Amino acid sequence: MSTYIKIKMLRTLKHFFGYDSFRPLQEDIIQTILTGKDSLVLMPTGGGKSICYQLPALLSEGTAIVVSPLISLMKDQVETLNANGIAASALNSNNDETENANIRRACMGGKLKLLYISPEKLIAEANYLLRDMHISLFAVDEAHCISQWGHDFRPEYAQMGFLHEMFPDVPIIALTATADKITREDIVRQLHLKEPKIFISSFDRPNLSLTVKRGYLQKEKSKAILEFISGHGGESGIIYCMSRSKTETVAQLLQKHGIGATVYHAGLSPKERDKAQADFINDRIQVVCATIAFGMGIDKSNVRWIIHYNLPKSIESFYQEIGRAGRDGMPSDTVLFYSLSDLILLTRFATESGQQDINLEKLQRMQQYAESDICRRRILLSYFGETSTEDCGNCDVCKNPPQRFDGTVIVQKALSGIARTNEQVGIQLLIDILRGTMGAGIISKSYQQLKTFGAGRDIPGRDWQDYLLQMLQLGYFEIAYNENNHLKITSSGNDVLFGRAKAQLAVIRREETSKKKTKKTTTKELPLDLPSIENTDLFEALRQLRKKLADEDMLPPYIVLSDKVLHTLSTLRPTSVEEFGNISGIGDYKKKKYGKEFVSLIREYL
Repeated sequence: MSTYIKIKMLRTLKHFFGYDSFRPLQEDIIQTILTGKDSLVLMPTGGGKSICYQLPALLSEGTAIVVSPLISLMKDQVETLNANGIAASALNSNNDETENANIRRACMGGKLKLLYISPEKLIAEANYLLRDMHISLFAVDEAHCISQWGHDFRPEYAQMGFLHEMFPDVPIIALTATADKITREDIVRQLHLKEPKIFISSFDRPNLSLTVKRGYLQKEKSKAILEFISGHGGESGIIYCMSRSKTETVAQLLQKHGIGATVYHAGLSPKERDKAQADFINDRIQVVCATIAFGMGIDKSNVRWIIHYNLPKSIESFYQEIGRAGRDGMPSDTVLFYSLSDLILLTRFATESGQQDINLEKLQRMQQYAESDICRRRILLSYFGETSTEDCGNCDVCKNPPQRFDGTVIVQKALSGIARTNEQVGIQLLIDILRGTMGAGIISKSYQQLKTFGAGRDIPGRDWQDYLLQMLQLGYFEIAYNENNHLKITSSGNDVLFGRAKAQLAVIRREETSKKKTKKTTTKELPLDLPSIENTDLFEALRQLRKKLADEDMLPPYIVLSDKVLHTLSTLRPTSVEEFGNISGIGDYKKKKYGKEFVSLIREYL
């Protein structure tokens, strides 16, 4: 590709998006599209996928068609592009007929650079609008939806193979944040991509901390969540729950403690879901308690933390959901709560699904991640085919490597309890036996007469949960999901039970989060080589100004300027509009629109 084109690419990047250089792979992907070739792009959430098709759309004649699964995602993307001075629209059912008619005219007149459209609408318009406009490229976003092996398969996506038949000379770029090898092959096949160039970006998100908390009971989980949020004062976060009812229970808990929270799940009306999402992206509330239905439709860059109240069903789902934190590259925290009850329920769901084998395999990999005592980031990267030679230093395992002790007696007590009930108990009943807790289940079976009854009363129930998780991971017993989740001792478990082998367990550590309630400072953690110290008061003032300008323009604050840009402004403190425009992430359009007000505020602080 000529030097002239490369210079033009960089100028366009700076003019519209405010960046002086490309992220890894972006330049190669853009060049591939500009030469008319197909491509498949795997890039993590927050890795810069959108620019890979938005910039070639700006450099090409005609309009780029972007296929997107959600109206909210289209709205977010279009608002962001318009805020950068780029002509873009979305054709969808939320528009009235007049609006859609105007958009069609703009497309046929070549006035739009990007048109966002759902797969259903794309199919409906194939013989009409698409034939009457000049199409520069097709971008299929969230492309894992095409594959039945993907974690979010959508049948309507699988019908898009006709694009190359109708438009043989128009390049197609398929993009996704999560797809294993089998899903990638399926995407290429379903879209009939012609000798596509496949780009796989690093899946490493070093700005995300990774923590797993095992075996927490509900009250302890609630306490830990409240303490965690208090240490993130005012910062936006998402709590993912397995069920609709749990989202509502958690939201009510937060509201009771004065935390601005709302719920989002498929049981709400479209109007209620839209309101919840709008309140969150416009910073009117701090927390969304949601099922997995939430988050795909937003690019909110200032989500600072993610909590998984329950174990996700796959690493793909987990990775995509934690990827919604720290999209601006700033330090962000993720916490996963994991219990045996989650594992039992998800195993049942996977067993009853239409793809039992693959769903059980995906769940098993998720279980291995949650139970691991090696660097969690290395496990994630390995899952996506990427090798890391060093531990990350930013996960709970790296920060506090597990210490082990001879847990043979503890394991023997638990296995003896299973054996003496003829392997007819589940987890909770076993804990009741070990703890000597009288209850209906104990009395009905006369388990209080067992020799093991009360043998483990010196160990708290919560710790028994953790030890039993470890024993499951070590292979001392299995859960018979087809026999009412009864526990079955394995051959290696029998070796420990009868004294033929020793058992090593990890020491359980319970950190007191209440000791760490003070809000993290951002100065030392800024991922930027900045010459001076950030003024945190100025950052807050800039954040308030951003909110005011966003409200005036009826935009989410992060679309005006990202948190990362605000941190840079409060550190470098530009005193002229020209200096303001040199900040990474501020293009010419935003420099002209917002420069004077932000610079004026900064001057007041100097």
